[in-house]
Amino acid sequence: MADVRFFYDLGSPYAYLTAHRIDEAFDVDVSVEWVPVLLGGIFKSNSRSSWAETNQRADGMHEVEMRAAAYGMPFFTWPDDWPNNGLTAMRVAAWAHENNSGRRFARAAFIEQFILGNPLSEIENSEAAAERAELDPEAALAGAQDPIIKAILKDNTEEAIDLGVIGVPTIAIGNEVFWGDDRLLEAVAAQAALESR
Repeated sequence: MADVRFFYDLGSPYAYLTAHRIDEAFDVDVSVEWVPVLLGGIFKSNSRSSWAETNQRADGMHEVEMRAAAYGMPFFTWPDDWPNNGLTAMRVAAWAHENNSGRRFARAAFIEQFILGNPLSEIENSEAAAERAELDPEAALAGAQDPIIKAILKDNTEEAIDLGVIGVPTIAIGNEVFWGDDRLLEAVAAQAALESR
């Protein structure tokens, strides 16, 4: 069976759009690994930056809201401080991933930031997301400071860059990458085609 990996950063609203749909998009017997990465590191590696810091910001936010409505998601509430520094939240995501709770924490953190409008740059909002994901907030924050967890997040990011990931969301089917929320179904089709060979 082809490996399916979903590279995400909690600061990306497009990654949230994909996260909302990805598990149901693939067949029930397909295992999707959610892999936390640092989008800032990926941008730095290819000299890119976020559309949210350009004159395309308003149009991009509107497009996200329209897609969310089409997907039946709750209305977005954008944090005043967005984009923000989500490094601690991403380290918690890496810790949760290593404790087989990454998907639960990521879903809760996306809701915290983009539905409740609470910026993940504030530690208490990562704690709230951990609690919503039924994780111990104190253990989550302690895990985020673990040098091993920090190294895992860095390694995930470097692995994504080596694979050719230039942004998130990206889905990797083996060594083939599909970047963008609009390519989810293309990735699903590619995985199904591989399985049928």
